[in-house]
Amino acid sequence: MNITHTSFLTVPVSDQDAALRFYRDVLGFEVTADLRMPPGRWLQVAPRGAQTVFTLSGPGMGGFVPGGAQGIMLITTDVDADCARLAAAGVEVSGPDELPWGRMAAFRDPDGNGWMLLTEAAEDAADTRGANGANGTKAAADTEDTE
Repeated sequence: MNITHTSFLTVPVSDQDAALRFYRDVLGFEVTADLRMPPGRWLQVAPRGAQTVFTLSGPGMGGFVPGGAQGIMLITTDVDADCARLAAAGVEVSGPDELPWGRMAAFRDPDGNGWMLLTEAAEDAADTRGANGANGTKAAADTEDTE
């Protein structure tokens, strides 16, 4: 196998414009693609510098059910600050909680898709479980630092 990374992950949404406002304005993601094409709109967003983008798939695109994406993990350098920002924007946040692998919190987008935020524990960030860290994020973090 010669797989190097994930290109995109589909996040099913009921209203692409409303989803765009949430992901861009609340989460701070950048728009990486916004194209009209049959059978609908191809809309992608991502954290700045990320290798993997999120396709906000609206009605009619692929038969996805809004709220069907769960357990999407975002790595952050400051989960507490991010939780405070989300709460200030009216997003219900669970946590953050101190866990053996770091500080983690959970939230849902307006369609009910489940997201998690994680600030990795020092031993995970120090890469004690392999070349890509505990969650396969060390290489991505190293890439972001060099851009």
